[in-house]
Parts: sequence; structure tokens; C-alpha cells
Amino acid sequence: MGRSELNIYTIAKEAGVSPSTVSRVMTQNARVSEEKRRRVEEVIRKYDYRPNALAQGLASPKTKVIGLLSSDLMNPYYAQLLTECEQEINRQGYYPMIFSPMNSYELEVRYLQKMFDMRVDAIIMMGGKSDQLVTDPEFADLINRLAESVPVITTGKVEGARCWQVSIDEMSGVDLAMEHLFSLGHRHIAMIGGRNHVKSTYDKRMRYKTILRSHGITFRERYLPESDYDIEGGYKCMNQLFDTNRTMPTAVMAINDFSAVGVMRSVKERGLRIPEDMAIVSFDNTFIVDTVMPRLTSVCYDYDTFGKKLVDTAVQLISGEEVPAVQKISTRLLVRNSTVKSAPDPNWGNVRR
Repeated sequence: MGRSELNIYTIAKEAGVSPSTVSRVMTQNARVSEEKRRRVEEVIRKYDYRPNALAQGLASPKTKVIGLLSSDLMNPYYAQLLTECEQEINRQGYYPMIFSPMNSYELEVRYLQKMFDMRVDAIIMMGGKSDQLVTDPEFADLINRLAESVPVITTGKVEGARCWQVSIDEMSGVDLAMEHLFSLGHRHIAMIGGRNHVKSTYDKRMRYKTILRSHGITFRERYLPESDYDIEGGYKCMNQLFDTNRTMPTAVMAINDFSAVGVMRSVKERGLRIPEDMAIVSFDNTFIVDTVMPRLTSVCYDYDTFGKKLVDTAVQLISGEEVPAVQKISTRLLVRNSTVKSAPDPNWGNVRR
């Protein structure tokens, strides 16, 4: 390990102590046992570590900075949620520190360590490793070490780690979409896109299967193709369905707005009409829904409420207040012309969950 890679977190890990213990050693705080002090000082001497001014001041008063880690700012869902969080952080008298690892797990870990080194008062994670269905034990260990000194809030989950969860009620969103399609007479419904190792996608798929069973409808594996969360992924999945030359769905739920655009492109290339021949519903309700024709029916989350809840949770934890370990954000369906040709208003048929 080189000196450039060393920080309070890595010193703590090698010495077998918490980051806050390292902080107390570096600030010559008396509240450290001799054994722990010796182990920390040995690591510091081993690498000839010289902390910068920020690290030396780790035990000083709060910085009024909240760290935001958003997995992919190219995705409009994360971009919109991050914007709402940033605005709310400013409204509450704090400063945002923003990192986007662009779906790189290695960068995500480095950015989390850097936020700790920069003494943020709280960390909010959106997507990335915290959205994995099965938590990486090393990542859980990292979060636990950070959580000894700074509250960590996630929109996903980190099994075995001490962090707070503010997440979307994924299952109710699937309920709303499928109830809407059933009300229009659809029985052959596909769910397109996403990866099973992502918890939010996995939850949607499980709910989709459960609802089909409850309506006595046979589940077709080919109606649940996997892909990346982009336009090309939705396009390829829909083409695969067409190429099977078997019973086609009359309605499609796309895993997000990007995937829905790809689905629409494939459907139109086959000379089919939306929604007369194929109804399409998406999740996320980002600005994309208004850039395509027909406009997309989409499961919506109130991003301002979502962002405010994330920041409120962070600020309350910074202040030492009690906060529920899990909080859910409700969903609603905005019906547009991709499912109902003459939908008079985006809020038509609106139902909250």
C-alpha cells in the first residue's frame, strides 16, 4: 500500500480499530486505550503517514457537508433525485458534496472513503452496490466502519450493515401498473429489462409473478427478458420477443423510461400501433415520458418528497434524533397515451400507494 492510498479508513482496517479511534489517536485524545493507540501508531509509522489538515481536524465540530453518492448521472432517475436532494440540502443550511462513480464499484468504494476523509456529516447513497440483491460482505464491513463515525442513508439496502433505508415501494408500483392493464382487458403482459442481481428489479419481477398467479394467468418465462437499463436493452428484448414467433404480449411493462423508448422503437418498426396493438407502461416517470409519441404511461415517484425524506433523515441523524430504520416512498400511476389512446389528462386514473 502506498502513502497516496492511505487514509483514516485504511489505517483503521489494518490496525483493527474504528476510524473514530484513529481520529482520537491523531488528535492526541486521551480516550484511547494504550493497546489501540500502539496499534494505530505502528501503522502510521509503517507508512510514514502524514495526515492533511482536514484529517487532523476530524474530531472538530461538524462541517455542515452532506455527501451524495449517485451511481449514474446519465440515468435521468438518478439525476432528478440528486437534484432534489441538492436543493433540499441547501434549503436546510448544509452543503452538498457530490460523487458519481458511473456504475464502477471500485470508484464507489474510493469515493465513500474520500467522503469520510473530507469529514462529511452524513452520506446518502443512491444505487450502486447498495442496490445489489446480495450484499458484498466487504462492502457491508466498509459501511459499518463508516457508520461508527457518520450516519449512512441508502435508497437500497446493505444487509448486515448499520445504515438507514429510504426506498421506493416497488411492489405497489407494479400493482398499480398491472391493475391498470388488467382494467383495459390485457392478460398477456410482459415485463422487459433490468437485471436480477439488482434488488429493485428482483422485487418488481417477484411481484409481477405473484400478481399473474393471483389472476390465474400462466407465467411465461420469455415474457421476462433481462437487459441493461438503457434504450438498446429495451429494443433488443422486444426484438427477441418478436423473433420467437409465438404468442405475443398485448402489453409491456418496461423496467424504466429508457427501456420503454427501446420497446417503442421495436414495436413501431414492426408496423404496430401504440396503444391499439401494444400498450406500454414504464417506471420512473422522468422527463423522457414527454419526449416520445405517444406519451408514456409511467409509475411515478414524487422526487421532491423522496429527496426531502432522504435529506431530512440525514439531518435528523446528524442531530442525534431517532429515525425509523426503513421508510417507504409511495408510488402513483400517471396514465398517458401509450396505454389509453384518448387519455384526457396525465393525472387521469391516478392512484396512490
